[in-house]
Amino acid sequence: MTTPQIRDLTLVQMLRAHAKERPDMLALRQKDFGIWQAYSWQDYYLRARHFGLGLRALGLSEGGHVAILSENRVEWVIAQMGIGLVKGICVGVYPTSPWNEVAYVLEHSDAEMVVCEDQEQTDKVLEAWPQLPQLKHNIVIDPKGLRSYPEPPSSFEEIEKMGQEFEKNHPGLIDELLDSQQMDDIALMIYTSGSTGRPKGAMISWGNLHAGAPGLVELLGVDQHSTSLSYLPLCHVAEQALTNIAPVYVGSAVSFGESLRTIQEDLREIAPTFFLGVPRIWEKLHSSIYIKMQETGRFRQMLFDRAMKACEPMATKPKAKWSLGERMTYSLYYWLVFRALRNFIGLRRCSIALTGAAPISPGILKFFRTLGVPLVEVFGQTESTGVATAQRPDNVCLGTVGTALAGLEVALGEMNEIIMRGGMVFKGYYKNDEATETTLKDGWLHTGDVGEWQEGQLRIVDRLKDIMITAGGKNLSPTEIENTIKASPYIKECIVIGEARKYVSALIQVDFETAAKWAEQERIAYTTFRSLTENEKVNDLIQAEVTKGNESLPQVAQIKRFHLLSKELDHDDDEVTATMKVRRSKIYEKYEDVIETLYS
Repeated sequence: MTTPQIRDLTLVQMLRAHAKERPDMLALRQKDFGIWQAYSWQDYYLRARHFGLGLRALGLSEGGHVAILSENRVEWVIAQMGIGLVKGICVGVYPTSPWNEVAYVLEHSDAEMVVCEDQEQTDKVLEAWPQLPQLKHNIVIDPKGLRSYPEPPSSFEEIEKMGQEFEKNHPGLIDELLDSQQMDDIALMIYTSGSTGRPKGAMISWGNLHAGAPGLVELLGVDQHSTSLSYLPLCHVAEQALTNIAPVYVGSAVSFGESLRTIQEDLREIAPTFFLGVPRIWEKLHSSIYIKMQETGRFRQMLFDRAMKACEPMATKPKAKWSLGERMTYSLYYWLVFRALRNFIGLRRCSIALTGAAPISPGILKFFRTLGVPLVEVFGQTESTGVATAQRPDNVCLGTVGTALAGLEVALGEMNEIIMRGGMVFKGYYKNDEATETTLKDGWLHTGDVGEWQEGQLRIVDRLKDIMITAGGKNLSPTEIENTIKASPYIKECIVIGEARKYVSALIQVDFETAAKWAEQERIAYTTFRSLTENEKVNDLIQAEVTKGNESLPQVAQIKRFHLLSKELDHDDDEVTATMKVRRSKIYEKYEDVIETLYS
């Protein structure tokens, strides 16, 4: 496939170009109270321009930092583009973060202003305000309930109106600022998840975003007629790629659902042509299909099982190589089974689906590909401006993350560490020269991940720091073991223990939804998460799932003993990050007594 040509413009210069060249075409949609509101490219650009000028009127300095603390919505990207239009730098903050984490990012990033979604997010900022002397203004998208405050913050709408008035006295300012914008200018600061320590602010330039566009557009097959649903946090680089980089450079439409709770309903309505889900999303969709099939009659369950068994051999086989018999078999089961299930999860029109941000079980990937969802695994980091390598739909090797995107070079360095170089590699960490020097060496980005080549494609072994050495001297990848076990619809999290131990053990968190459904069918009484996990029959169920997973693992990597956690891992308890990555060191420390009993 030919790498698409991307215009030599920054992202916000491209937004201006769309507003001039195709002003009335659909750019954004947002669902409010069940009704989709549409915004053209001209609407998008004008609102961003007025918001940016409103920030200037408030006193935002050139190169000043503005934070956004909100769920995904139209105002998020309007604010981001507005900040960029006036040569500010956008800083995303996870809306799920507690106030102390919000305070850290606002303080560390030197944010001059913050855009909050509503009262809940504003309360976090106000709690942190005394320790943020550099913070000048708080702007709220939905000001409902805030008028009762002693000093109500400015509303998003008020800032836009302020920008309109400011423009009357500075009519050429936006064009002047945009025309002087350089690719090396910093566009975004994206904070890492902080799974091993304090989050670091990665500085992403306009040139990084531009360099990532050709490979993304080629991978996704995106054009002006493509559609997507924005729902993963926009302060994460992966959603930036799919909501901003690819759509703005090609001019495709992006939709924002009503809330995170309505994702599946929104997917059915939008029927996106491409879709990205972190492994947990795919695990939940897998569980929802599993539950749906359990609720059907015995005949439909049998038909589903037969369809999966018949079509699984074609899951990773390029369609061009399917025999006539295979085409007929899949076509039969598509109309009998798979079409309804793809409609159920909202991916009936999806020409490519991605999974990334964490490893996924090959079993889950094969499951969706058997259904006909063209799911591929991708790999990237904040520091590589998102997707760096990807499987291709017609060349899937299970367990790998494919090959490098256009414009990026990937190699293996010392200790088989994955290293990269190219225009997508970030500019460094804000106020952290030591970490920058450790990560960027001679133009190469050192990812901290261990890899190997398999059939010409990259396979992620594990994080360099997570590799375990057992008491017997065997090197193990905990992630590989965990993903094998998490292929079970009844298991949500698995944290492996094995460093300097005689055998491998694990802490396991059940998937409450599917385990509870099973318990109801088995007439097992429970009242809480804890009472469910303490039931002997549930323990037996998980033991059977672990035994099943162990069958595909080498003897030395098999889990000999496990403990069921009596509560779900929680971000507020510092057990997982805002992106739901497990903080291993915290877990090991918190459950030290439990872990020791697994070896007593």
